[in-house]
Amino acid sequence: MSLATSVNISKKPEPVTLSDLAVSKVAELLAGEENGSELALRIAVKAGGCSGFQYDMFFDSDIADGDVVSTFGDVRVVVDAESAEMLTGSSLDYQDGLNGAGFHITNPNASRTCGCGNSFN
Repeated sequence: MSLATSVNISKKPEPVTLSDLAVSKVAELLAGEENGSELALRIAVKAGGCSGFQYDMFFDSDIADGDVVSTFGDVRVVVDAESAEMLTGSSLDYQDGLNGAGFHITNPNASRTCGCGNSFN
């Protein structure tokens, strides 16, 4: 997995890096959205799931002062400050294979994950 080059426009540490495949897929999805050029991929951590926390990803046009904003090619990624602490050092990849297609977050801060891969502690 190669990681796309990032331009971090904030002074906070980079919480998430994106693989080239993830950047390509997110850019493709943004191109299909109305006002896609104004949207960023927001990655967040929220309480829930079978292991305590779960990942949330969606397109967002609102960027708060405390958000960490990074750019990977034409894709902006936004992470709120609280989620950034739990995601620091993580990577987002996109996989398309026989077992299905989808995004996958590898988080070195997770002490355990559930079988579905969407929940962690």
